[in-house]
Amino acid sequence: MTGKQIVVLRLGHRPERDKRITTHVGLTARAFGADGLLLASDDRAIADNIESVARRWGGNFYVKNNVDWKKEIQSWKNNGGKVCHLSMYGLNLSDVESDIKNWHKIMIVVGAEKVPPEVYDMADLNVAVGNQPHSEVAAISVTMDRISDYDPLEQEFEDAELSIVPTSRGKKVIDNTNSDDIIND
Repeated sequence: MTGKQIVVLRLGHRPERDKRITTHVGLTARAFGADGLLLASDDRAIADNIESVARRWGGNFYVKNNVDWKKEIQSWKNNGGKVCHLSMYGLNLSDVESDIKNWHKIMIVVGAEKVPPEVYDMADLNVAVGNQPHSEVAAISVTMDRISDYDPLEQEFEDAELSIVPTSRGKKVIDNTNSDDIIND
């Protein structure tokens, strides 16, 4: 997101249960323009997997594993950042998206299990992305699309080893390390 610094803080990741969803949280955050993922759990395999995707598909996305979420939120705020906690409780996204869009340093917080009450108190905004149960992956994608200064679906990633060629049928992937190679599945 041009001119913005955005990180996603993932709370409550349970390594034995949430591998796929947390991976999708990180991949979605990256694809929609976030700079990094802060994982408030110790799951080096998830961090390595997401970083591997970022290396192959481009961009400068990073993952910090096993962070102390309270310290990360406090540090973020002490350094001029704003915290947006996504939930099905709080102010409706459509009512606050223009406020968030004006922020330049944004931490988006999403939980896996019950979010500690302190998160609601520490957040600058608790934002409902719809008032129904749904996926934190959906919440991140909708929010990032709404607050972006550009169309995140049109984003190009620098230094990508792989890129997709849009086609009406089939798959076309280009190996950018060797421009003659097209990988078809």
